[in-house]
Amino acid sequence: MKLGNKNFSTQSLLIGLVLIAGVIGGIAILGSDKAAPGGDGHGEEAHAEGKGHDDKEHHGDAAGDKHADDAKHADEEHHATAAAAKPAKGPHGGRLFTQGGYGLEVTIFETGVEPQFRLYTYQGGKPTDPAQSKVRLTLQRLGRQPQVIDFTKDGDYLKGNAVIEEPHSFAVAIAADNAGKSYAFKYEQVEARVTMADAQLKSNGVQVATAGPARIKVALQLQGEVRLNEDRTVHVVPRLTGLVESVSANAGDRVRRGQVLAVLSSQSLADQRSDLLGAQKRLALARTTFEREKTLWEGKISAEQDYLQARVALQEAEIAEQSARQKLASLGAVALASGNLTRYEIRAPIDGVVTDKKISVGEVVREDANIFVVADLSTVWVEMTVYAKDLNAVRLGQQAVVKATSFEAQASGKVSYVGNLVGEQTRAAKARVVLPNPKGLWRPGLPVNVELTSDEVDVPLAISNDAVQTLRDWTVVFGRYGQQFEARPLELGRSDGKMTEVLGGLQPGERYAAKNSFLIKTDIGKAGASHDH
Repeated sequence: MKLGNKNFSTQSLLIGLVLIAGVIGGIAILGSDKAAPGGDGHGEEAHAEGKGHDDKEHHGDAAGDKHADDAKHADEEHHATAAAAKPAKGPHGGRLFTQGGYGLEVTIFETGVEPQFRLYTYQGGKPTDPAQSKVRLTLQRLGRQPQVIDFTKDGDYLKGNAVIEEPHSFAVAIAADNAGKSYAFKYEQVEARVTMADAQLKSNGVQVATAGPARIKVALQLQGEVRLNEDRTVHVVPRLTGLVESVSANAGDRVRRGQVLAVLSSQSLADQRSDLLGAQKRLALARTTFEREKTLWEGKISAEQDYLQARVALQEAEIAEQSARQKLASLGAVALASGNLTRYEIRAPIDGVVTDKKISVGEVVREDANIFVVADLSTVWVEMTVYAKDLNAVRLGQQAVVKATSFEAQASGKVSYVGNLVGEQTRAAKARVVLPNPKGLWRPGLPVNVELTSDEVDVPLAISNDAVQTLRDWTVVFGRYGQQFEARPLELGRSDGKMTEVLGGLQPGERYAAKNSFLIKTDIGKAGASHDH
């Protein structure tokens, strides 16, 4: 029994010793784990961990393959740098630049005024009196000399002393002095600009020209209408009452002078022809009597008084016959020795075209009836309406170009008449151009446009009409600067349809897109350049 108890005590002691050793070992291990991070970092575990972190941070999982992520890393780094370089927005919506606690906000203000720079100043993020800062701003545009802008205090901001012309596309350098310290800021904004290489110009057919002097024909654009040349138009009247027996011409017929147009039967004509025939017979008798009395008087057979009476009777008979003949001639009729004394032939007075006919067989026409209109269409009139403001630009003998509105045709003529009266209702006067019409192309009643060349002037600066485009609410030309085109808003003057005078917006010697410039406008529209202030 004693031995058994002794063995049991020994086992219990051994078990207790093992448990104590285990507790001591655990405490040692835990103490070792806590001490490791506080060491010098060169332990194996720490080194391995740092090594893995560096590799992942700089090279990614494929770091062993010659730094395959370099491009991505560079791109991220670039965007981070660009984000840092771009100024923040200020309280007034402008670009806010800060340096050493000093802040400057740059805006372009154009509400109700011409575009102008307005600057706001800050110190430690709080607005300061702008008068404490002295600022000078320099603009550099493509193809232009630098523009220097100084500022003066106006309320709570500094106001620039110059108008900022469109487009607002330029590089800006700012020099500011405040509290004895100098600051410099820079930025660039691009608007209405596109890059196009020479090869692209050639493939797209864009032609570049140089702006310079030109001779421009100053033209006045008027509206007109083709009319008959009234100087070569005859209204045919019978001059005798009669019955229409036949009509041989119709409207639209081309007739020759003397050609019979119609035949009337007129009793009054018969009476006049009878008078002529009677006068002719009396003249013949008086001439015979005169010859006999003259012979007798010369032979001293009869008295001189009988001779003188025969001579007076002959002269009276001659006058009566001449009067009767002229009456017939004034009617356009000829004397007939026999036949139908009532026959009256209506003949064409000129070569031309019958433009109107108002006569029919069987009707009775009066002596003043307008039965035919015959017009010579080898020339026509173009009548124009000239408003009072343009009257001084229209003068006799002025060269005019007439263009049809309904088809492709044009001809040249000269101003032959300018009216002296201005209409009460229209406030306009009439002017007229005589237009040659050998082929009958210009028909009366045709509406036309008339361009009058009032003068030719030499202008110091002009561009091709094809170069002019519209962009937003601007009239522009696209200037060429190196490989870039940029819109240049223009102030235009006179134009002759080919060249247009430039009063502002472009300088002599500047190159511009003269042909197919609409392609540049399209590219700018695709680029979506914003109006950045």
